[in-house]
Amino acid sequence: MIGRFLKTYGRKALHHLLRFLKWSAVAVITGLFVGSISTLFSFCLSCAADFRQQYDFILYFLPLAGIVTVFLYSIFKYKNDKGTNLVLATIHAKTEMPFKMAPLIFVTTILTHLFGGSAGREGAALQLGGSLGNQLGRWFRFDDADKRVVVLCGMSAAFSAVFGTPMAAVVFSLEVGSVGVMYYAALVPCVFSSLIASFFSASFGLKENVFKQISFPPLDYLNSFEIICLSILCALLSILFIVFLHKTGDLFRKYLKNPYIRIFLAGSVIVLLSLLLNTRDYNGAGIEVVAKAVNNGEAVPYAFLLKMLFTAITIEAGYRGGEIVPAFFIGATFGCTFGSVIGFSPSVCAAIGLIAMFCGVTNCPITSLLISFELFGAGGIYYYMIAIAVSYFMSGYYGLYKDQTIVYSKYRTRFLNRKTRQ
Repeated sequence: MIGRFLKTYGRKALHHLLRFLKWSAVAVITGLFVGSISTLFSFCLSCAADFRQQYDFILYFLPLAGIVTVFLYSIFKYKNDKGTNLVLATIHAKTEMPFKMAPLIFVTTILTHLFGGSAGREGAALQLGGSLGNQLGRWFRFDDADKRVVVLCGMSAAFSAVFGTPMAAVVFSLEVGSVGVMYYAALVPCVFSSLIASFFSASFGLKENVFKQISFPPLDYLNSFEIICLSILCALLSILFIVFLHKTGDLFRKYLKNPYIRIFLAGSVIVLLSLLLNTRDYNGAGIEVVAKAVNNGEAVPYAFLLKMLFTAITIEAGYRGGEIVPAFFIGATFGCTFGSVIGFSPSVCAAIGLIAMFCGVTNCPITSLLISFELFGAGGIYYYMIAIAVSYFMSGYYGLYKDQTIVYSKYRTRFLNRKTRQ
C-alpha cells in the first residue's frame, strides 16, 4: 500500500519537477534575453530625456519625428497598430505579437521621448516584452498555451527592467489581461524572469527609485475620511482621463484621416502649447514632476489637467509610448493639490493620488498594492489599502485597454466577462 502510494506520488513529483526545471530554464533565458534588451531600451530612453532637457530646441522637430513614426509603421504594414491591446489579445489567444514589433516600438518610443512627446514607457515595455516573449515561444517550438506563458514572462521581464519594480511586474502581467482571474500557471516563470531582468537592469545602475520614503501619520477617522475622498476623486479622474483619451482619438480620426497630417499637426500643437506655457514639464514622461510632488509636496494646481491634454494629443495622434506614467503624473499632482487645499500632507496625498489613479486606469488592485510597497515603502499600507479598494470600486468598468476583460463583477458575486469601457 505504502509502496504503491510512493510509486504514484513519485511519478507525479518527478513530473512536477521536470516541468519546474523546464519553466525555470525558460524563465532564465527570457529574463536574460528580454531583460538585456529592455535595459538597453531604458538606457536609451534616459539618454533621450537627458538630451532633450539639455538641448530643448529639439522640441521643434517633434512634428517631423511624428512623420518618421507614421512612415516606419506604414512600411512595416502596421497602420492601425493596437499598442498594448495587441499584447492582451495575444494573451487571450486572439492574435500573435509579431517579432518585428520589438524594434519598431523600440525606435518609435525613443523618438517620442527624444523630441518631447508626452508619453510614458510602460506601454512600450509591455509590447517589447510581449513581442520578444512570443518569438522565444516560437524558437522553443511551444504550443499556443505554453507560448502565452512565455509572452507573460516577457512582459514581466520588460516591465521589471524598465520600472525597477519586480514584484509589481510579475503580478501586473498576470492580472491585467483578465480582471478577476490570474494566470497562475505562469507564476513561477514570471517571478524568475522578472527578478533576473531586475538584477540585470540594476547591475547597470538603472533601478534607482526617484521617490523618498514617505512618513505616513497614524491613521485615524479624519485621515481615513480624507483619503476616501481623495480616492473617489482620483477614480473619477481616471474615468475622465480614459474617456478624454479615446474621445480625442475619435476626433482625430474623424477630422484628420491622413495619419501624416494628423501627427504633424498634433506635434505642432504640442510645440505651441509648450512655448505658450513656457515650460517643458509636460513633455516626455514627466517623472521629475511626479518626484517633486511626492518628495517635496509641490505641484502646479492645474498640472494634472495640462498633462491630460498633452498626453491625449500625443498618444492619440500616433506617437508611441504609454499612458501609465502620465497617469502617475496626473494622480500625484492632483493628490498634491488636494492635500494643499485641505491641509493634509501634500506628499502623502501625492503618493496616494498616484496609486489610486494607477488602480483606476488599470483595474489591477493587487499590482497597485505591490507597486505602492516598491515605490513608497510599507509604512503606508493602510492608506494604500483604502485608496486601492475605493478607487477600484468607484472607477467602474472603464479601462485604458479595450482588450482587457472584466471577468467578474466589481459589485456583485457573479460572472461578467465583458470588455472595459472606453
